Amino acid sequence: MKASSFKPSVSSLINDYDYDFNRNIIDWELRPCGMLVQKRHPLHPSSSSSSAMINIKVSYGSHHHDIAVPAQSTFGDLKRALVAETGLKAKEQRLLFRGKEKEDEEFLHMVGVEDMSKVILLEDPASKDRKLKEIQRNNEGILKACEAISIVTTQVDKLSEKVVDLERRVNGGTKVAEKEFVVLIELLMLQLLKLDSIEADGEVKVQRRNEVRRVQSYADTLDNLKARNGNPFSNNTNNKAMCMSVSTKWETFESGFASFNSTVISQNWELFD
Repeated sequence: MKASSFKPSVSSLINDYDYDFNRNIIDWELRPCGMLVQKRHPLHPSSSSSSAMINIKVSYGSHHHDIAVPAQSTFGDLKRALVAETGLKAKEQRLLFRGKEKEDEEFLHMVGVEDMSKVILLEDPASKDRKLKEIQRNNEGILKACEAISIVTTQVDKLSEKVVDLERRVNGGTKVAEKEFVVLIELLMLQLLKLDSIEADGEVKVQRRNEVRRVQSYADTLDNLKARNGNPFSNNTNNKAMCMSVSTKWETFESGFASFNSTVISQNWELFD
């Protein structure tokens, strides 16, 4: 006896069911691929269009967020919508509904999430621990950078005293050995390299930049002093020019005055005779 081949039609599969939604009767439909799936009838109150939006109240610590998402979204979709609101990445979020944590692939409407439903957001403990460790590392880095800049500042203060001493000697007309300028400039450049190797952000970066400018200003001062020291006459050039100008005026004045007096006296004596 041959086994009869029977392929149920769509109507035969659904005739035994009606649309009594109050009794939660499921309506089925046969897709072209042969798969039997639950049918979403437009009249069913829980089968709204995928474009319909629902508002979900999400509690995150002391903060509350109202998030609007399509009614048939997943909890993964809700997490992605919460990224901009909370600053937490999707993988750092844990969503709880009715006291149970939900997986990303679960649909909101399938577990009973409706308009104005409440969901609790928690930060993943592992993520929170990583952030705390990162903050601790950043604080240690800031402290280390501050200490390094402080050491350089102390050294630059000592070198600045030598710069002031050289400036005083050069301005006083003392001939200073060129080696003193070279060594002092090299020591300042060494401190500049130390500053360049310090990693800093924010206020510490500003502090480092100010110290770099201070070192560069001392180096420029030494370059100018070195040039003046090589030409000692340049220090008093203006004063000598002024003295020469005054001397010339006095000589001209005295010469003219003497000639005038001599002429007058000579003429008077001649008239007297």
